[in-house]
Amino acid sequence: MKIQIIKYDSVDSTNNVAIRRIKKGKIKPTLIIANLQKRGRGQYGRKWTSYRGNIFMSFYFNLKKSVTIRSLSKKIYTTLKKSLEKFVNEKITIKLPNDLLIKGSKVCGILQETVTYNNDKYFIVGIGINVINSPKINNKQVSFLQKYNNNKINKNDIYTNIKNNFEKFIWLKNMYLIGDIGNTETKICLFNNKKKLLKKKSLNTT
Repeated sequence: MKIQIIKYDSVDSTNNVAIRRIKKGKIKPTLIIANLQKRGRGQYGRKWTSYRGNIFMSFYFNLKKSVTIRSLSKKIYTTLKKSLEKFVNEKITIKLPNDLLIKGSKVCGILQETVTYNNDKYFIVGIGINVINSPKINNKQVSFLQKYNNNKINKNDIYTNIKNNFEKFIWLKNMYLIGDIGNTETKICLFNNKKKLLKKKSLNTT
């Protein structure tokens, strides 16, 4: 499933933009990108310091009733971790509930929120990534991606990689399997959420 991209120079908060769009009925999976946030938010309403040159984005999509927030969050963290590890020479670790770290220093923060529109629930993932610099935060180690890459990091490459990985994530999230297990053969069918058959495969189980 394709994700549309909408870019702004400056916003109050990319999550706030996502909320407003959903409440106006603009519910197609969307990635919102801004060069600057004037009132960026972190967890528990904490201020997110936004320096130009870093990444501020929010991604939203319809939340299926069968999906738990906990399992969804875990998949989002691992997808984002995978997306960013392509741009650094160090391992990225996940620190729950909302941080990605390199060598114990925070390089990315995640803010997840839900919004209801027409009885459907939508999931918003706000992502702040320190690319070329990092703010000073009392009692917290912070860093930025460029520190761990000898070559200049292109923000557009990060946007593209995150978008591509989240498109795969949404596609898998909206699929389900039905299996018919027999003594000699197992038939597996892959459907989308509209019950349209996407793929059928038979496996020999003798």
